[in-house]
Amino acid sequence: MQTNFSLAQLARDDVQTAEKILRKCVHCGFCTATCPTYVVLGDELDSPRGRIYQIKAMLEQDGPPPENTVKHLDRCLTCLSCMTTCPSGVDYMHLVDNARARIEATYPRKPFDKALRSVLATLLTSPRLFRLALLAGSFVRPFAEAFPGRVGAMLGLLPKSVPGPSYSDLPGTHPAQAPKVKRVALLIGCAQRVLAPQINEATIRLLTRHGVEVVVAKKAECCGALTHHMGKTHTAHEQAKASIDGWIAEMDGAGLDAIVVNASGCGTTVKDYGTMFANDPAYRDKAARVAAIARDITEVMAEIGLQAPSVPTGQTLAYHSACSMQHGQRIKDPPRALLAAAGFTVKEIPEAHLCCGSAGTYNMLQPEISGQLRDRKARNIESVAPDAVAAGNLGCITQISSGTGIPVVHTVELLDWATGGPKPDAVKDHPAFRR
Repeated sequence: MQTNFSLAQLARDDVQTAEKILRKCVHCGFCTATCPTYVVLGDELDSPRGRIYQIKAMLEQDGPPPENTVKHLDRCLTCLSCMTTCPSGVDYMHLVDNARARIEATYPRKPFDKALRSVLATLLTSPRLFRLALLAGSFVRPFAEAFPGRVGAMLGLLPKSVPGPSYSDLPGTHPAQAPKVKRVALLIGCAQRVLAPQINEATIRLLTRHGVEVVVAKKAECCGALTHHMGKTHTAHEQAKASIDGWIAEMDGAGLDAIVVNASGCGTTVKDYGTMFANDPAYRDKAARVAAIARDITEVMAEIGLQAPSVPTGQTLAYHSACSMQHGQRIKDPPRALLAAAGFTVKEIPEAHLCCGSAGTYNMLQPEISGQLRDRKARNIESVAPDAVAAGNLGCITQISSGTGIPVVHTVELLDWATGGPKPDAVKDHPAFRR
């Protein structure tokens, strides 16, 4: 793709990066077939190719982008399916991140839109505030259908009950329960630890049972992924820096073999820290060190090897590979192989490459498109008639659960149960899991 940036524009790091990416695009259109918004809407401007043209025009023109450009970029899920498809290796992830940062810095959003985004960025990344907001929202949740648009969508996603704080939230070390093979740090996250603390608890049990010492580092809580994808670069970097400092202290102390992440959206961002901080002299090297040892929980368990199941398994699972897992991190085989090793029968989901519509805050900011994608995903899951769905990202779990009665469980909870942990609450009363 030909670009027309001035020398003054090319003197800026963000424009230099964007130009290198833009020039790789050859307009082939392979990306359109696998783009969820194009599949649903059929609009070229809601395809990766269309968005690339709009980003190019926005960056070349400088100044605030037109409203129509913002609309179509806001509709992008950042699922990265286009990157898996692209034969030219166009780095769409960093291009759209660049564009969103430009929009955040220059585009005057309408007051309600701006306020909503600020509220989400603040609440979802602060466990204390998020828990308080959920408790308050529980009184309004029964009336969600009375609220229109995005407010109603957010209320509809509120849980029926809010779990209390977990021991897994506290900084400290969880010793290996078998001969020690690794020492790792666990990213405990922000929203997940409030909504589903059982995921971190299951991760700690699974790892320690397999001879892994697990440390929860001080200040290493939020990875910055959510705010990063909203274009709030400064906030995202400050959140990431706190976690980087916490992990570096452990790496330079007792040492770490890996930084374990059990939310694939967070994992994609942590693995990208080297790029995020490439122009920050104070954090460039530290961020690269952290990114180099970041691993999804299934990558770590695949390396260690799973113990033989200690309970009767054999249930049929549909494995949902989150976009951040299959497209962002390119992790495909480990989750399926581990579930099979645990004794489950694993079925593939039709149109597995298409996003479920969760995508961080997308299901709250773009509820109509998100709902269409959720229903499409639910139909595809139901077509293979599984006993349950396994997934490695809480956003997907919440989203899919709102569209089907089939229980959706985090992969690590199923692996933990199969090797000696408690049965996941989501399947506790399911007939297939009563063996």
